[in-house]
Amino acid sequence: MSMTKEELMRKAIELSIENVANDGGPFGAVIAKDGEIIATGVNRVTSSCDPTAHAEVSAIRTAAAHLGTFDLSGYEIYTSCEPCPMCLGAIYWARLDRMYYANNKIDAKNIGFDDSFIYDELELKPADRKLPSQIMMRDEAIKAFEAWANKTDKTEY
Repeated sequence: MSMTKEELMRKAIELSIENVANDGGPFGAVIAKDGEIIATGVNRVTSSCDPTAHAEVSAIRTAAAHLGTFDLSGYEIYTSCEPCPMCLGAIYWARLDRMYYANNKIDAKNIGFDDSFIYDELELKPADRKLPSQIMMRDEAIKAFEAWANKTDKTEY
């Protein structure tokens, strides 16, 4: 049976509430196509000791594994909160057609999930960021990029 957009969002919200009750973060996500759920995800950062285990990333990983593809064109994501920069990047890389979210980034900031510093850092030159970084060994690393550029049987993504 096909679910409405509201039902799919309610599922993402339900997942987020259940996850809080199970000692997880207050985030849930659903990936669907034509009203049918393909994958779900919840925030498992603390339980899995994985800082990338956000609800959206978890749902994308599950959907991609289930479907056997990294390209989720034709699918939509419903998430209980506006995605952080990492999750938003993952959503774009997965090529999801549409995103729906319930809480916004200000709501998240108000409970201690503030990603604004990341957006601020991205606007800076690498030398001006809080995380010290240094380019090194480019002459060696560029060989992988050259091999990729010359590869005729690569899978583009």
